[in-house]
Amino acid sequence: MKQPIYFISHGGGPWPWIPEWNSDYKTLRHAIEQIPLELPERPKAILMISAHWITKGQLAIMSSPQPSMLYDYYGFPEHTYHIQYPAPGSPKLAREISHRLTKAGFIITEDNERGFDHGAFVPLALAFPKADIPIIQLSIERSFDPLYHIRLGETLAPLRDEGILIIASGLSFHNMRLFNPQGHRPSMEFDQWLQQQLHKPQAQRIDALIHWEQAPSARIVHTNEDHLIPLMVAVGAAGEDTVTIHYHEDHAMGGVAISGFKFGE
Repeated sequence: MKQPIYFISHGGGPWPWIPEWNSDYKTLRHAIEQIPLELPERPKAILMISAHWITKGQLAIMSSPQPSMLYDYYGFPEHTYHIQYPAPGSPKLAREISHRLTKAGFIITEDNERGFDHGAFVPLALAFPKADIPIIQLSIERSFDPLYHIRLGETLAPLRDEGILIIASGLSFHNMRLFNPQGHRPSMEFDQWLQQQLHKPQAQRIDALIHWEQAPSARIVHTNEDHLIPLMVAVGAAGEDTVTIHYHEDHAMGGVAISGFKFGE
């Protein structure tokens, strides 16, 4: 059965393991925990595209049979550097995906040392806490070319028919200096634009995302677009599937508007 695709917010650092943040992230937690209940069947594997794995001039794919952990955050309590998410990898699936991408003209290498970064293990630990589904991480490319990543998604799209769940993990707002009330207005302007474009037919939403910098407050909301680029992969893999708002808050993370999206049934 065909799996949907998600573009999710992974929140700030190791937030689920910080009790005093529980109330701030209640809505996001609920949205992520609902993902397994929305799927047509249990995924055979999960392909995770995280904003926190960026490679230059090529892509990289995780190929370890038992990936380690990568605590890519700073200044948090000591216990958050001992979190474990012991999900297995799948070298076989990594090779299959690598082969498909190579045939499509992408340059890709297999990385058997890469661990799960927090853009991956934080949402996965909430949605699939048993850690018993094989997980593969795929990088994004440092040029942040929208069309490149949309075509990457198009190449990955057939995986959905093979029972593989694709999750793109980033943030629809990512300006570290404006996670506060000052960020509210630009975040609302960009979020409203983004919702409008994603509800259009595929050709139109692709064109809009290619020219995303023309959107209202675009470069205020994303001074660096690393957290937006996973959405490009999701849109490419979505084809003509309709979009629904999977998660939304008007005053999240200090006062900004943030949305997450689901493509497909």
